[in-house]
Amino acid sequence: MIEITADMEAIIKQAILSFIATVNEDGTPNLSPKASLMLRNGVLYFADIASPQTITNLKRNPAIEMNVVDIFQRRGYRFKGQGLVLSYGDDEHSTIVDDVRATNGPEYLVDHVVKIEPTSITPLLVPAFVFADPGRSHEHLLPEARYETRFGMGMGSEGNEDQPTPYNSGASIRILGASRAIN
Repeated sequence: MIEITADMEAIIKQAILSFIATVNEDGTPNLSPKASLMLRNGVLYFADIASPQTITNLKRNPAIEMNVVDIFQRRGYRFKGQGLVLSYGDDEHSTIVDDVRATNGPEYLVDHVVKIEPTSITPLLVPAFVFADPGRSHEHLLPEARYETRFGMGMGSEGNEDQPTPYNSGASIRILGASRAIN
């Protein structure tokens, strides 16, 4: 079994969505977003809330690929491997269902639980990591670093409480196509 590193675990915890690809019966890809990806004791799982095609595909062909990206760090990981649909009553199934309901409420319906057994894991990097000369670390691509480079002031207020920043001026910024007010 391939080890999931601490960095991979951090990306999984920070990611809002992961995207699961399976293979339809006609050989075309099926891509499904998942907000239920979790890591328990070094093993990846996701709860099927409303993805009947994903489950049908995995029961016929367990090939799976999953991309997990932290959109703010602009990096993540690609996990390729096998997806095993766990049976009701299985201890792992029950644990994941309990975790989902503890997080989202007891009325949250979980149809299936899938255990992902990765056969390969590769990093996903934006072009600025790959093509920049000199190369850049992910810290250079964080919104705070880009803002400071572009405007000459930080986004935080470390010792600069009187200096306006997006966090204390009520300004809005656009990050990866999504607008958000910063107060």
